[in-house]
This record gives sequence, C-alpha cells and structure tokens, in this order.
Amino acid sequence: MNRYEEGLKIIEERCGNGKDNFISLATIAMEPNGEGRPRPYVREVDAIYEDGVFYITTWAKSTKMQQIAKNNEVAFALTNGWFSGNGIGENLGWVLDPKNAELREKLRKAFSEWYDFANNEQDENCVILAVRITRATVIVDHGADRFNMDFINKLKLNPWWEEGLRQGRIKLEEKEHKKKPVDYYLKLRLIKKNLKSL
Repeated sequence: MNRYEEGLKIIEERCGNGKDNFISLATIAMEPNGEGRPRPYVREVDAIYEDGVFYITTWAKSTKMQQIAKNNEVAFALTNGWFSGNGIGENLGWVLDPKNAELREKLRKAFSEWYDFANNEQDENCVILAVRITRATVIVDHGADRFNMDFINKLKLNPWWEEGLRQGRIKLEEKEHKKKPVDYYLKLRLIKKNLKSL
C-alpha cells in the first residue's frame, strides 16, 4: 500500500460505509465584495462519502446551487474530522431520476432519521449534489502525520511538490503501470532550476 492508498483508507474509515457526515461546504458568492474581489460563502451540510465524492441532498434553487452553477469550485472540511480540501460541485439532478435510484437509496438510509422531513422528493428541485474531491489534506494524531493528497493524479504530495504545483513551477507526468505504485513512476519536470524558493 502506497501513501496515497493509505490516505484513502483513513478517509474511508472516517467518512465511508454510508455514514452521515457533517461537513462545512464553502462556495464563492455570486456578488463580489466592495473591492470587487470574490467572497467566500460557507454552510454546514450532511453528506455521505464514497470513492472520493461527497453526496448531498439539497434544493436546486438554494443559494449554494446557484453559486455552484456559476463557479463549481468548492472547499470542504469534515467537522471534527481533520479532513479538508477542494472539489468540483456537480448537480446530479432530481433524486427520483432513475439514474439516481441506487444513490438515492444510500442517501435515504444514511439520513433516515430526518430525510423525509427535510426533503420533498415530489419536487423536481429536490436534487443530489456531488462534490468530487480534487485535493485534500488528512491529518493524523494532531499533526504527527499529514497526507496532502492529489485526487486527480492519485498521489500523495510532499509539501514542496504541492507548493510547486500550485505555483506552476512543477508538472507531473504519470505513466501507466500495473505492478508498482504510482509514486514509483512519478516524473517531476522542474520548470525552474532554482528550488530554494519552493
């Protein structure tokens, strides 16, 4: 098991198996602040986690869904869970759409204590929001270990890699593999020779 897979296992233990997770979900407000800069907007929601995605039942006309329609970049933090990151929000449509049948059952089971009270399934604006994680940080034992994870390239980042990737000074090239872990095949192409600023 490589470090990325180890991080996934920790996330699954904390959030998986149909658990009702309480997360803070941040979006970008549709109106900028007085200086014309984007404003963050956050709320707490219930979500289930499965294979790198949080699923949430919500109302299509809610503020968060309007914001996601305009800018689908979101951020999240698991309440008291030492797990946070970024993702892409996607409206999967009406909960009663046949394509959502299996997912709907999982959501109803996880949220069984309050699902029918909070959701009017007959309203086609009762939808499922998917938050597809792109990057995340998992902290273990109050910082004794930290997993900075890239969900797109499926690898655990070292802190200096992460900073270099964010600033565009490093690019990752991932080769297909069968036997060896992803980390073994990572090839770093340094955009700048001087790494001191990383």
